[in-house]
Amino acid sequence: MNNKATATKAKSERSVMSRRSWSFSSVRLKTKRGSDDEAADVFRRRGRLFSSVREDRRPKRSDDEDPSPETHNGAFLPGEDEDDRGAMKRLSTMWSSFRGKISRDRASKEPDSPVSPELAAVEEKPRDQRYASGQFFFEYLVVVSLKKNIRSGEYEPQISYQFPKRDGMVRFQKEEEEKTLKAITLFCFPEGINWAPLTEYRSETFSFVLTEVDGSRRNGYCRRLLPHGNGARLPEAYCIISKLACFGLFSKIFDEVEKRKVKSIAMIYPFMQSLREAPFPAPGNTVNIKSFIPESGTEIISLTRPTDSWLEHVDFRPLFSALTDEEVLQVFAATVLERRIVFIAEELGTLSQVIHAVTVLLHPFIWQHTLISIVPEILIDVVMAPTPYLLGVQKRLADEVTEQGDLLAVDLSEGRKQTFIRQIGDEDSILPHKLRDEILQALKSRSEKATLEEMNRLVPEAFLPFFIKTVGHFAKHIARPGPEKPGQFQKRSFYKALESKSTRHFVKQFVETQMFDLFIQEAEQRPANQNGFFEQKIAEYQKKMREKAKKH
Repeated sequence: MNNKATATKAKSERSVMSRRSWSFSSVRLKTKRGSDDEAADVFRRRGRLFSSVREDRRPKRSDDEDPSPETHNGAFLPGEDEDDRGAMKRLSTMWSSFRGKISRDRASKEPDSPVSPELAAVEEKPRDQRYASGQFFFEYLVVVSLKKNIRSGEYEPQISYQFPKRDGMVRFQKEEEEKTLKAITLFCFPEGINWAPLTEYRSETFSFVLTEVDGSRRNGYCRRLLPHGNGARLPEAYCIISKLACFGLFSKIFDEVEKRKVKSIAMIYPFMQSLREAPFPAPGNTVNIKSFIPESGTEIISLTRPTDSWLEHVDFRPLFSALTDEEVLQVFAATVLERRIVFIAEELGTLSQVIHAVTVLLHPFIWQHTLISIVPEILIDVVMAPTPYLLGVQKRLADEVTEQGDLLAVDLSEGRKQTFIRQIGDEDSILPHKLRDEILQALKSRSEKATLEEMNRLVPEAFLPFFIKTVGHFAKHIARPGPEKPGQFQKRSFYKALESKSTRHFVKQFVETQMFDLFIQEAEQRPANQNGFFEQKIAEYQKKMREKAKKH
């Protein structure tokens, strides 16, 4: 960032964050840059903590199952011990370890400004069908400011405002929540601690996701800007923590918060209180928030959720603006096979929006491994993790990435010399060429200035048929002893049903991914007459094809 002072040589900590277990797994203080041998030794010693293997809860496969070693319970890393298989949950310990490290570090520094954390559960009230049952807009809002450490002279991010504040929490609750809040400050200012007062700074909005050890997931929405005033001053960040994934709505909420803070920080409270008390609308519905502003009177703020809730956290435009359609397809191919992928950009918003867009291309499948949309400088060594990941790294840290092998490093920045800084080399040949060309053809139908709504309609329509044509016949190959009984996926007959050799070759790789493995587990457990999203889309597509065939 050209307005910020050059970053000092950073302290680093090793860390991994995983989706569905996007949590941190193992952390150690980095005192110096080690050799490749040293790094390899670290991961050998901590291999269990970095493992992305999920516990297999399925019954034994039938005799129809492919007996090859590759098809043992899930996808395993080469060299894993036999005893480890099926015994570990993905990256389940790192977050608590990381927060413990933060707590220990704080003891040796100046005490932070006291905060009253908000973690206590809110009593659920009956909800109208227009509202999402039991859901509230947010857990709390914090303002993160850069405070000068008296001892070191460096600026460190600290929470200067928090809503709501609540007393009555027991000691361990306060300690745990303070650790979480301290960690959140790192994601609001991932560049590190060496800042200088600025006279100009472009506001930016971005997001991140944290998952606790117990599997609960929280979204962080941040807007970072230069506070209202004159002369050189330090940026600050508004951060809303919520269990709801809805980027567009929270961006609008930030507009309202920012408008009120210009008048007085006290004006934030009544607005956020009204918002917190309001029921969160169901997809396609609107909630109206009343808010009073001096000199303006009472305002009605309308917040509407998109009909397709799985698309409300994504904006495909930054992805397709930064990359060509062909480049997007190469990224998609590497993501489908669950490889290590790093995105590099100057802007925090670009990183978070692109990574979220890439994960939605996988729908109805879900990325199961490490996902950190913006990697804080102190955690940059996460790029050394041997397991699959999707990471967002700021441009000035690109050298930390290019040292790694066996990954796809994608430069999103303007004026770049090349898009793929590092790649394995087969990204353009992973997808069956006929299906790849069909996706490209569908993407070309969009206009150059397509709106958010147009992109959110067109992009899923381009990518979803790919999964329908490759694995859409899965339901026919789940053998069930009864309509209401759990089924067993018949992998061998599933393969044999594919006529195209290129499609069969791709599918044999895809079914070994954890995203397909989890999808099949859930399909096996559902009753035969209960269809999920994918089954509904398959039926719609088949009906469309039958009608098209009749016309011809």
